[in-house]
Amino acid sequence: MITVYGIKNCDTMKKALRWLDDAGVEYQFHDYKKQGVPADQLDHWLKAPGWEQIINRRGTTWRKLDESVRDAMDSSGARAVILDNPSIIKRPLLDTGSEIVLGFSADDYTARFK
Repeated sequence: MITVYGIKNCDTMKKALRWLDDAGVEYQFHDYKKQGVPADQLDHWLKAPGWEQIINRRGTTWRKLDESVRDAMDSSGARAVILDNPSIIKRPLLDTGSEIVLGFSADDYTARFK
């Protein structure tokens, strides 16, 4: 089963969850604001697709980080930042069991799930 990671009140999350519901795709939702970021999953995500893809550099959480933290970011630094600031993860993050899908695009979801 697909696990969707994100934050329930995010507009992009709402679009993605609505699309999945309308398409009849079964999933379980993990709200990492309420449930936290699962450390074992995070370690997997940091390997593939990698911290550079996982971190949302367009969001306010990234912009609020101290510039020295942003400039020195690497895999271990990203892990610490993500655990302290889960909203820095791109949303939604879908774990299909065989791949990690980041972000929402109706066209991409249609190609993957229909």
